[in-house]
Order: sequence, then C-alpha cells, then structure tokens
Amino acid sequence: MNDVPPPRPLAIHLVAGEESGDALAAALARALVRREGGAVKLAGVGGRAMAAAGIVSPFPIDDLSIIGLSGLARRLPTIWRRIRQTADAVVAARPDALVIVDSPEFTHRVARRVRRRAPSIPILDYVSPSVWAWRPWRARAMRAYVDCVLAILPFEPAVHVRLGGPPCVYVGHPLTERIAELRPKTDEAQRRRADPPIVLVLPGSRSGEIRRHIDIFGAAIARVATRVGPIELVLPTLPHLAARLREAVAGWTVTPRIVAEPAEKWAAFRTARAALAASGTVTLELALAGVPTVAAYRLPLVEEIILRSLSPRPRPQSVILANLVIGENVVPEILQRDCTAERLADSLRALMSDAPPRLRQIEAFQRLDKIMALDTEPSAKAAAMVLDVARRARRDRACADTPHQC
Repeated sequence: MNDVPPPRPLAIHLVAGEESGDALAAALARALVRREGGAVKLAGVGGRAMAAAGIVSPFPIDDLSIIGLSGLARRLPTIWRRIRQTADAVVAARPDALVIVDSPEFTHRVARRVRRRAPSIPILDYVSPSVWAWRPWRARAMRAYVDCVLAILPFEPAVHVRLGGPPCVYVGHPLTERIAELRPKTDEAQRRRADPPIVLVLPGSRSGEIRRHIDIFGAAIARVATRVGPIELVLPTLPHLAARLREAVAGWTVTPRIVAEPAEKWAAFRTARAALAASGTVTLELALAGVPTVAAYRLPLVEEIILRSLSPRPRPQSVILANLVIGENVVPEILQRDCTAERLADSLRALMSDAPPRLRQIEAFQRLDKIMALDTEPSAKAAAMVLDVARRARRDRACADTPHQC
C-alpha cells in the first residue's frame, strides 16, 4: 500500500507598508495559524508586529515612510525598488493567495505588477482605500488587479457596488476586538458623570495636523473652562509626539495631562465626559467608547481645493468617520474657515451637560454594536475569506494541470 503524502501547506503572502497595516496583517496571520496550524505557510512584507507573528520582512517598512515633499524626492528611488522587490518575491513564490493590507500607494502598485506577471494568483485587499471620500475612480480601476476587498467599514460594500469596484465583504473593524478597552466599567462610568469633568483633546497624530489645530483647540478649551468651571483636560498622543506637545501646550490656560501609553489613553476614553478631536479614526474610537465629541479639521487652502476636486459626486454626507458609519450626522463637524475657537467652544460646551446634543450622540452611539457587528472577530472572518479564496485557487490550478482528475 502506497503512502499518500500530506497535502502541501497553503501558501499565503501578506504585504503591509506601514504600522497600522502591519498590526492588521499580524492579527490576520495569527488567525490563519489558529485555523490551519501547520497547514498554512506565511511570508511577506511588514514590520515589528508581523515579525512577532512569524513573518520576517526582507526589508524594514521604514524604507516606505515619507515625511514632506523633500522626503518624497529622496525616498522615491528606494520605494520603487521595494515595490519591484516585493512583486518579484510574490511572483517567484507563486502563493495560493496574496493579501495586500492598507497603504494603497505601495501595496496596490505591488498588486498591479503581480497581476500582470502572474494573473493566476488571487489578490485580496484588506482595508479598502477611502474611495468614498476622494478619488472614487480607484474603485473601478481596482477590478483589474483585486479579486476581493475585505472591508473594515460597514458601508464600504455598498460604496464599491455603486462605484463599480471589485467584490467587497465587510469583515469588521479592528477596533471591535478592543471593545472591552473602550467601554467603561461601573466606577469609570461614575467618574464620567462626576466633577470636575474629564475632557479629551486630540489635535491629530501628524505634524501638520498638530500645527494647524493646537492653538485653536487651546483657545476653545479656555473658553469652555471660563463658562463651565474647572475641567480635567487629557491629551492622548503617541510616544514620539509627547515632548513636542508638552512644549506646544505650555501656554494653554488649562494645562492638559499628556498620556502616551495605550493603557492610559483607553482609561481616559472610559472616563471622559466629552472630547474635542481632529477628524480621523479617533472619532470612531470615541463613538464606540460612548464619548460625545466635537470633530474639527483644517487644511491649507491649496490642499482643500485639491481635495474637493478629487471628491466623489455627490459628496459624502459627512467627512467624519463616526457619522459615516452611523449614517447620521450626530457628531458636529466644524471644518476649515468655520473652525474657530468660538464655534468649537460653543459646540463642546453643549456636550458637557445632559442637553439634547449630548443625548442625541449617546443614543446614536448605542446603535454601533449592531451596525458594526461587534459579535464577529474581524481577523477570524478575514482569515476564513482568505483561506476560502486560496483553496479555490489551488483547486482551479490543479484542475488546469490535470483536468481528467477534476
């Protein structure tokens, strides 16, 4: 009796280009291993998180980071070399599936090269580009090189249908796996209602955002404190920005406590009564934590004009992520020339007591559990999709090689 060799492990290649994608890809890698054990072989490009999950990158993803226009000119040759290197590695390995993770300026260029040279390799895109916000034509263009989009926002499948994009499935937002860190326990809920109220101020995580928002946010907080009395101000940030922000807020009337560790950030979210935040993913974090928020954003005029020219028609109902997920403009958005200290202060002060603006946000935030399907584990659902696509690709390849056995 002949021994039948065990099936060859499924080969999955994961490509990420920055820290956020690295973290997502690492979670996906762990989910793949949990489901398949030794029956899956992983390789790819990423950072520290993926390395901890067992995927050693052939180069540091810091090679792909760009700061400013001068940084672009200096880094461009290296970035193009890494795009070619990554695509060459995928084509040489012939995996059962390629998963590109976020960072579309890098990962999509890799995907296009792979599709031209090895069209039989299925390509999944984990995290859709924000085609709903700008450059909507990217959705249709993706059909040429992406077989399936694994979306992290619940409204994105409908957007891809409307824009003619590739098949798109909502697998869940990674924040849903951290919901316990966002939701207050009994004593924290009591602190949220106690005085002095804890107020979060989040001016952004990029240098330009901080520069444009820091003075206006400080002036708005001063006005709020004058009207409502003492407040405890907390400014969550990233470790590498903490020293800069301490210097930037030195002249504020109300001095914030700056927290840079994730545990401190989430503790502040669980006890805050209200927040003033630059538009971004943080608005969804605050909504999931149940913190009524005023969202603001300022861009240089030239960037505003360019962004408007690249926006879809009709324009989205809101630019605030929490509003887009909820499907209702409950978080006030104060943008561009309207973004003044007076307007921010008036809107924030309305959230400090149980007035209708605060209660409306709290009621809307309570709908997020159902909207975002918090009972699903995003990385596990994404892993199941990836494995299904990989198995079908292997079966189709085997049938093409030996059709009489299919």
